[in-house]
Amino acid sequence: MGDLFAKWYDSLMGPLEKRRFQAVRKKLLGKAEGKVLEIGSGTGINFKHYNRVVEVTAAEPDPVMREQSRLRMQEAPAKVTLIDSPAEQLPFADHTFDTVVATLVLCTVKDPALALQELHRVCKPEGRLLLFEHVRHDNPLLSSVQTMLTPLWKKLCGGCHLNRDTLTLVEQHGFHVVSTEQFYNRIFVVVEAVSIKRR
Repeated sequence: MGDLFAKWYDSLMGPLEKRRFQAVRKKLLGKAEGKVLEIGSGTGINFKHYNRVVEVTAAEPDPVMREQSRLRMQEAPAKVTLIDSPAEQLPFADHTFDTVVATLVLCTVKDPALALQELHRVCKPEGRLLLFEHVRHDNPLLSSVQTMLTPLWKKLCGGCHLNRDTLTLVEQHGFHVVSTEQFYNRIFVVVEAVSIKRR
């Protein structure tokens, strides 16, 4: 992610966070339990919402964002361990975490399918995936506009893709979707899913 975008991320996202996103994060992350992994933890904006867990491992590959998150890490109600790791190559054994979390991150990872494969690998059987993402619109006209804008958007916004079909990817990589909730004309979606392991 570009240093300039990473540096100004909180300021750019501030209006959306205050208007809606903070409430979405609080409700979603209040469902996290046990040992938690958060990928793409960014500036640590989720940390204050982990009220029901003891330990959170936060993986963030961007050094600027990691540095910005350190104050929030110290103020979190749960113990937070911050590591430098991409979502596509997590340094953990299989079945390590009870809950895995991704919020507004799968739009930016280089390989979202591989990232979800890794989340499934490190999640315990029947463990939970908590997801908050913006996604490709189900309206063909709007989705084509998203695709048209994505090359420029990626350059301006740290590699963010507007047109990823994230919900389909979740279902294709070992998770059973339990519930979804949509916001802002179905551009943003909250997903709760369970990790299904083949026997």
